[in-house]
Amino acid sequence: MKIRTIAIIAYFALWCTNVFCQQRDTLITGQFTGNIEDFAKAIEAQSKYHFYFDITQFDSFKVNVSATREPLSAVMDKLFFNTDYYSAIYKSNVFLTRGSPVVTNFEAIQNVPNKKLSKKDSSTTLTASQVLRQNKIYEIGLPTNTFSPGKATITGYVTDAKTGDGVPHAVINVDNTGNNVETNLHGYYSILLSKGEHELNIRERGKKEVRRKILVYNDGELPIELMGDIITLQEVLISSKKNLYVNSTQLGLEKLTAKAIRQVPVVFGEADILRVVLTLPGVKSAGEASTGFNVRGGAADQNLILFNDAIIYNPSHFFGFFSAFNPELVKDVELYKSSIPEKYGGRLSSVLNVTGKEGNAKKYTGSAGIGLLTSRLNIEGPLKKDKSSFILGGRSTYSNWLLKMLPEKSGYKNSGASFYDVNLLTNHTINNKNTVGITAYYSKDKFNLNSDTLFGYSNVIGSVKWKHNFQKGFDNNFTAGFTKYQYNNSSSMNAVNAYQLSFDINQATVKSDFTYVLNNKHALNFGFSSLYYQLHPGNYVPVGKESLVAEDNIQQEQALESAVYVGDKFDATQALSISGGVRFSIYNYLGTHDVNFYAPEAPKDDNTLIETRSFKSGKIIKTYTTPEVRVSAKYSLSPTFSLKASFNTLAQYIHLLSNTTAISPTDIYKLSDVNIKPQTGNQYSFGIFKNFGGDSIETSVEVYYKQLDNYLDYKSGAQLILNHHIETDVIPTKGKAYGAELLIKKKAGKLNGWLSYTWSRTLLKMDDPTVSAPVNNGNFYPSAYDKPNDITLVGNYAINHRFSISLNITYSTGRPITLPIGRFYYGGSQRALYSDRNAYRIPDYFRSDFSMNIDGNHKIHQLTHNSWTIGIYNLTGRKNPYSVYYTSEDGVINAYKLSIFGNAIPFINYNIRF
Repeated sequence: MKIRTIAIIAYFALWCTNVFCQQRDTLITGQFTGNIEDFAKAIEAQSKYHFYFDITQFDSFKVNVSATREPLSAVMDKLFFNTDYYSAIYKSNVFLTRGSPVVTNFEAIQNVPNKKLSKKDSSTTLTASQVLRQNKIYEIGLPTNTFSPGKATITGYVTDAKTGDGVPHAVINVDNTGNNVETNLHGYYSILLSKGEHELNIRERGKKEVRRKILVYNDGELPIELMGDIITLQEVLISSKKNLYVNSTQLGLEKLTAKAIRQVPVVFGEADILRVVLTLPGVKSAGEASTGFNVRGGAADQNLILFNDAIIYNPSHFFGFFSAFNPELVKDVELYKSSIPEKYGGRLSSVLNVTGKEGNAKKYTGSAGIGLLTSRLNIEGPLKKDKSSFILGGRSTYSNWLLKMLPEKSGYKNSGASFYDVNLLTNHTINNKNTVGITAYYSKDKFNLNSDTLFGYSNVIGSVKWKHNFQKGFDNNFTAGFTKYQYNNSSSMNAVNAYQLSFDINQATVKSDFTYVLNNKHALNFGFSSLYYQLHPGNYVPVGKESLVAEDNIQQEQALESAVYVGDKFDATQALSISGGVRFSIYNYLGTHDVNFYAPEAPKDDNTLIETRSFKSGKIIKTYTTPEVRVSAKYSLSPTFSLKASFNTLAQYIHLLSNTTAISPTDIYKLSDVNIKPQTGNQYSFGIFKNFGGDSIETSVEVYYKQLDNYLDYKSGAQLILNHHIETDVIPTKGKAYGAELLIKKKAGKLNGWLSYTWSRTLLKMDDPTVSAPVNNGNFYPSAYDKPNDITLVGNYAINHRFSISLNITYSTGRPITLPIGRFYYGGSQRALYSDRNAYRIPDYFRSDFSMNIDGNHKIHQLTHNSWTIGIYNLTGRKNPYSVYYTSEDGVINAYKLSIFGNAIPFINYNIRF
C-alpha cells in the first residue's frame, strides 16, 4: 500500500511540475515594436512557439504591444484587437492570417480540414494542414530504434495540388546541398539517400516551395503536392530552376512553359508555340508564314516534332500563321538543339518535344477563347476522382470574312481558308506503380488561293503510354502509337481537266524507355524503338466521268527503322558530370517495289540505267546501320559558373522533297533506298554558362560546328512531283554549319524577358564526280535558309497582377536567292541568265510586335475568370519581303517582291476560364 501511495504522489508531482514548466514557458514579457517578423522572432526566442504566416499579408502591419508575464493568447488578442487579422494556437504552433481564422480542431495531420488561410486574398496561400506538413517528420520505411548502415531509395510523384497533374522538371534539393534531383516529364522522381534524417526542398517556378523533413529507415515512397503561387506574372518566360542550366550536362536545351508562350505577341493574337520557339537562339525560319523552322543550319524536315511521343509531320495551320498545337492543352515544351538524349533519333538537327496536360483529376474546369480569326473551347475533369482524368479541346477558324476584304488588285479576294483541330487526352492511375495515358489528335486544313484548285491536308495521331515502376529507382515508359499525314489537292472547275493529287505517309511506332538509378552518381537510361513506314508518294487520278486526265501512281514505299540505346549520367565529382551513351539504328528498305540500278561511278540518268529489279512484299531490299554517339560533359567552376561540351552523331532515313524553303502541302517525303542514302551528321558544341544576381539573370554563350552528309539538293529544273525515278533529279550534298549563340535572360521581377543573338552560316557543297553539272562548279554555296545574323528581344513588364505589356523585336539577315544577272534573246523573246545558286540575298528582315494582357479580378470563389489580349503585329508596318521573283511578261522580264504582311496587323482575343 505504501509503494502504491508513493508512486501516485510521485506521478502527481511530476505532472504538476510539467504543467508549471509549460505555463512558465508560455508567459510572455516584453515591449514589442516593428514588423510581424521581428515580433515572431522575439516570441520564439523566449518560448517554444513557432509562427507561420504569409509575409505578403503583413507587409503593412505594424506591431506595438507590451506584455508582463501574460499568456500568448492574451498578447495576440491585444495585438490584433479591432483589426481583420487573426491568430490560432495549436500546441506549439501559431498561425497568423488575415480575413478569416484557421480551424485547428484536429486530432491527426491527415484529418485537418483543407481550408484556406484567407478567403479575401486572391493568392493560393498554404492551408493549416499544409503548414504543419512542412514541419512534420515523415518516416520512410519500417521504423527501427536505430538507423542501419547503407542507403535507401525514395520515390514518388510531385503533383499539382489543384489539378493532380504531375509536375515535370521540379527540383528536389537534399539537405540544402548541391545534391539535386529533377522530376521527369510525368512528375516522377527517385533519390538514393543514406539512411537517417534528411530535409528535402522542392521547387518549381510558379509553385510555392515545399519542405519535407524525413527519417529514412528503408526504401519507401513520398508523394508531394505543390500549390500555385500568385507571383507567376513576374516569373521567367523560359522556365528554369535554381542554377539548373549551369549545373546540368545539357547543352542547347530550351524549355518553355505554357504561361511563357501566352505572353509573347504573335500575329492574330493566339498563343503559338512555334512562334515563341523562333525567338530562341539558333532557331530560324525561311520567312513570315513559313510552316517549318531551321535549327543550327538544319533543314525544316530535320526536326523531330513530338506531341506526347507521337510524330507530327506538318506542325502548322492556315499558311503557317498558327501552330498545330492548342496552347491551352500544352504543359511544357522542350527543344533539344544539341546533347540530344539517346532515346531520340531519326532526325539530324533537333527534337521539339511537346507534352500535353494530363487533365484535372479533382474537378471539372474549362477554358474558351475567341479572336478575330479563331475560337477554341477546352474542357477537362475527372472520369474517376483522383484516379482518371480527361481533357478535350478543339479549335476552328472563320477567316473567310478577312480574305473577302482584300482589294481586287491583290489577286486574292476570292480566296478561302479554314482549319480545325481536336485533341483528346486521358490519364488513368491504375495503382501506385502503373499509369496509362491516351492521346488522340486530328487536324484538317483546306484553302484555295483565288483559283479553283483546292489544297487540303490533315494530321492524325494517336498514342497509348504505359508508365510502370518495377522497383525503387527502376521505371519504364512503354509507348505504342501511329501517325498519318496526307494531303489532297484537286481541281474540278474544268470537267475535262478535273483531277485529284494525293500523298500520304503512315507510320506505326513501338518504343520502350527504361531509367534505372544505380546510386547518386549513376543514372542509367536504356531502351529500344521500332518504326514502320508506309508511304504513297503520289496518286494522280481523274475526277468525274468527263475528265480526260490520265491516271498516274507512284509506287508505294515501305521501311522499318529500329534502334536500341543505352546511356549513363555519371557525377564524377561535385564539379564534374558526364553523360554518355550510344544509339544503334538499323534501317530496312522493304518491298514490294521496283528498283532501278545504274552503272557505278556514273551519273544517274536514262543512259546509265542497267536494269530494273522487282522485289516482293516484305523482302529486304537495302539495309543501313548507323552507330550514333552521344557525349556531353559539364565542369563547374562555381555554383553559378560552368563550362560544357558535347559531341553528337545522328542519322536520318527519311527525306523531304520540296521546291520551296518551307513545308508546303505539295511536298512529298522519300525513304532512303538503294540509290538515295541516309542523311548523317556530326555536331560539336561548347558553352559557357554564368548566372548573376542570385540566379535572377542567366547568360550563356554556345558555339557549334556541324557536318552534314547526303543532304538532298536538286538539279536545275528538277521535277519532284510524280517522278518515277526521283534519284535522277536529286543531288547528294555535303554541308557544314557553324555559329555562335548568345542568350541573356532576366527571369524574375516586374520586368523580365530575354535577348538572343545568333551568328551562323550554313553552306552546302556538291562535288560528286558522277554528277555531270555540279552546282556552282562544286564549290560551297549558301543553303536557302542561311541567315548569318539574327537578333531577338522579348520583354515583358507586369504593371500589376492584372495588367502586363509585352514587346517583341526581331531582326535578321535576308535569306539567299538566285537572281538573273543578264539578259539574252532566244526564240524571239527575252531570256534571263541566272547567277550562281543563292549568290544574292533578299533585303534584311525587321519586325516589332506589341501586346497587352489584361486579366479580370483574381477572386478565387467566382464562376469564371476572364482576360483580354490586345496588340499589334508588325508595329511599324514594314513591308518585309518573303521572296523576290522574276517573270517574263510580253517578252520582257519583270521583277516582283512578295510581302506577307505589309501593314500593321491589330488583334484582340477574349479568353475565359471556368
